[in-house]
Amino acid sequence: MTDHTIEQRPSVPLQSYREAVDWITGLIPFGIRPGLERIEKLMELLDNPHRRLKFIHIAGTNGKGSTCAYLTSVLLKSGYDVGTFTSPYITKFTNRFQYNGMDIDEETLLRLANELKPQVEAIAETELGSPTMFEVSTALAVLFYAKVTYPDYVVWETGLGGRLDVTNIVQPVVTVITNIGHDHMDRLGDTIAAVASEKAGIIKAGIPVISAVEQPDAIEVIKRTAAEKKSTLYLLGEQFHIEALSVKENEQTFRFHNLFRSIEPLTITLNGAHQRTNAAVAVMTLEVLRQYNALVVEDDALAEGLHAAAWPGRLEMVSQQPRILIDGAHNPEGAETLAEALKNTYKYDRLHLMMGMLENKNHQDVLKHILPIVDTLIVTEPDFRMKKEARALADLVLEMKQQHPDQHAFELIVEQNWQTALQKLQQLTGETDLGVVTGTLYLIADVRSRILYNSDSEKGW
Repeated sequence: MTDHTIEQRPSVPLQSYREAVDWITGLIPFGIRPGLERIEKLMELLDNPHRRLKFIHIAGTNGKGSTCAYLTSVLLKSGYDVGTFTSPYITKFTNRFQYNGMDIDEETLLRLANELKPQVEAIAETELGSPTMFEVSTALAVLFYAKVTYPDYVVWETGLGGRLDVTNIVQPVVTVITNIGHDHMDRLGDTIAAVASEKAGIIKAGIPVISAVEQPDAIEVIKRTAAEKKSTLYLLGEQFHIEALSVKENEQTFRFHNLFRSIEPLTITLNGAHQRTNAAVAVMTLEVLRQYNALVVEDDALAEGLHAAAWPGRLEMVSQQPRILIDGAHNPEGAETLAEALKNTYKYDRLHLMMGMLENKNHQDVLKHILPIVDTLIVTEPDFRMKKEARALADLVLEMKQQHPDQHAFELIVEQNWQTALQKLQQLTGETDLGVVTGTLYLIADVRSRILYNSDSEKGW
């Protein structure tokens, strides 16, 4: 009689941090495969450690990272221990797994990767197929918080979408949907309502929801889903409001009111009107946790935490001579927000902008916000496999220029190599000018590392 059982090969332990990161990122070819079966199986094999943690679950097209930064900062100032799981990372793979504002250390990451590896390989042998890079990273985050650091709260950012996103295995104490926009429409659906429906998939029965969605179609979807789940919805413009008091570069002050009370003045150092919205969403989330979870946040801790919050790569001035601003505006809403901030927050004579994009983005709707305001546009290519070629991006720019011959003139420079493009930007940007680098975070990560540390980053997912 033949024996058909599969003999599982013994797992070979990873020897170093670098090897662990290479193993995790080596799972990228398995792609982003929506669905929770593999992560649920992985959690089951690990004895469901995620069930022991309190999650603040955050979805949205833009603003997730900044909202995570505000929440983390205020909770830390209030004396809580906080885990923060975000993506993609800007400088180093460990940035994604933070505890009390510090990255996971390399030895811990190696140890947890070795704990996961045999389970990942076992699942890969089944009909489920191999867990993906994002699934393994999410599982590693759960282990880090549930078995190593034991935070009071985990600020938990979705990767893509919501409903089928790997992070959606958790039962949070509160749910946040920052906003809805035109991004990843190839995966999430081709209308704002379809995207909203995916994001609303993180709303859980009876768990309160805080949101700043604006489009009527998106609001309708979020309201309907919250009602179906019997979850109380706190919507910006309805249950809470903000009012700008003063706005200048690196400092904006606003008044916040909600159903419970008013707080003013609150000051943030992140730039752009959208950052007041993100801060208000964070404040409302904390207010709801006060009501539902007896969270203790004193007003001075709230003010200090908001003021101290920083988020790299979003309207971040990385150089003063010349003035170079970086901003990961990789979708139409991000580009509109950047253009607004450049018109209303920053002062300059001439604006020189360098841009690199990925292939799968809505380039035309991004460019329509950028072209009317630049004096020079340098198109380049991020150092990433899914890049949009500089020449193809330039052709699109020229085509749009022909369609609007009355639009103000700007110089177009095509430079494939991002390092050469950056040198050109630095040379062009005079003392009273502003240089901006925007587009995909893969480009932003490299430029940021080059300017701040003069080194190559380990950027990516």
